[in-house]
Amino acid sequence: MKGRWKNVRRVISSHCPQKLGFVSCVAFVIKSNSSSSFTPKMPKQIHEIKDFLLTARRKDARSVKIKRSKDVVKFKVRCSKYLYTLCVFDPEKADKLKQSLPPGLSVQDL
Repeated sequence: MKGRWKNVRRVISSHCPQKLGFVSCVAFVIKSNSSSSFTPKMPKQIHEIKDFLLTARRKDARSVKIKRSKDVVKFKVRCSKYLYTLCVFDPEKADKLKQSLPPGLSVQDL
């Protein structure tokens, strides 16, 4: 068992700053490994229709969800890192935008 702990101590000390103690190094390595594997799915708002269409045509765009209320139509495109939202207040523009979405993209009308 002692040999295994020496190996763990060697690996941890090679991955953390020199001034930290062993327990702090373990916490540092665990925190840095967990944050690197986790990519946040953060929301962003797009204000222009042209920018939204360019975003929807990107390689990492997976799907579009359309949420309709009485005042506004929200188009939400899911990309790898962010969920981009465009708010359209004119229903005719929203219908035109829905027709001009890329054909390979899955569209859900909610």
